[in-house]
Amino acid sequence: MINKSMIILFVEDADSAKKFYSSLFRKLPDLDVPGMTEFVISDTFTLGLMPVTNIEKILETQNFQQNGNNLIKHELYLYVDDLEFEYENAVKSGAELISPIQMRNWGDRACYFADPEGNIIAFAAKA
Repeated sequence: MINKSMIILFVEDADSAKKFYSSLFRKLPDLDVPGMTEFVISDTFTLGLMPVTNIEKILETQNFQQNGNNLIKHELYLYVDDLEFEYENAVKSGAELISPIQMRNWGDRACYFADPEGNIIAFAAKA
């Protein structure tokens, strides 16, 4: 049984990512040490930010990047109570709008943004 999940985003600029997610989540990190920053979002979910240089050491691969671009990217799909509020907050936090709030064919109302590193963030609500 999985009772808690954590998604780790591999970032080029850890300080910028920490500042962005602090603004987006309206809180300071719960863990902030060299090589790892964590935001506890709920009792069952934590978001981690790891400098890409650290994951290269862990994976011990030469193929982690291609043409200077990080090959590993993620999407955060977050169900929220107030979709419009989170949309406006993401805009104020500097997220790049990809797709505005709209009804999706899987039954959610959702909007999509990109963080400064190009990771995709979706805020959604059940219709």
